[in-house]
Amino acid sequence: MIKEIITYPTPLSVEYATDVRVFNDELFALIEDLKDTINENNLKGLAAFQIGNYYNVIVVKDDNGDFIEMINPRLISYNGKVTTIESTAYYPNQTAEITRYENISVVYQDREGKDCSLKANGDFAVLIQRKIDYTFGASFIHKMSKEEKAKFEQKLEYGGDVGNSDYCPTNFKRDKIVLVMNVIMAAMALGLVLSFFINDNDTLEMLWRFLSYGAVGVVGLDVIYFFYAQYEGKKASGCSSCQIGNIIATAAIVLVKLSVIMALAYFFVYQ
Repeated sequence: MIKEIITYPTPLSVEYATDVRVFNDELFALIEDLKDTINENNLKGLAAFQIGNYYNVIVVKDDNGDFIEMINPRLISYNGKVTTIESTAYYPNQTAEITRYENISVVYQDREGKDCSLKANGDFAVLIQRKIDYTFGASFIHKMSKEEKAKFEQKLEYGGDVGNSDYCPTNFKRDKIVLVMNVIMAAMALGLVLSFFINDNDTLEMLWRFLSYGAVGVVGLDVIYFFYAQYEGKKASGCSSCQIGNIIATAAIVLVKLSVIMALAYFFVYQ
């Protein structure tokens, strides 16, 4: 049966896969589901984690396109290093530069419970390592260098390490909304200061219209910020700056600044 593949931003469900102890029809059905899902999505392999199952099972295609079923796989030896451009179904349409072992030896069990071993190199070794990562609740983002991880996070819509629910991104799109509001209010404050040097009523009237339109724009942007920040914050639930209290405080501070500017403008520009 074809299963839905878990993709970003859905977090990985558990920390470690559970070793298979009973080799029964439930296990065989899982393996067939993995094969069907691999074929349907034109993939080279999947771990049970990727379709929402916590058993320590991976299925991969070898260089000839034949399926290899690996139950309770373990990496026992390795040598050499190779850096390749990888992609994974968890991050659709994303690639990253990852360094892994070039040659590996793996032990596992087949569906009969028989102990098996396998040596792999090159792309096939990389594929197996990437699938084994999922059995530890990890994705290839955990294998990246600091620099590559930073670049990869920039590619993601919300800039977060989705493999870790406690991760707190440093860049938010909502911050750009706050920046725009601050720029508008700075321009309004400058206009207010200039009003002290203007004696022409027509000019003051134009300045008041400018301040009024600016105030309406800031209020509108503040409303957009409030709702968008909550939407964005759902992607990083472990981040304190994403919580509703912080969002409300930021929106309120903007309104307080705007109120002070408009109150002063009312007395010194409008009247």
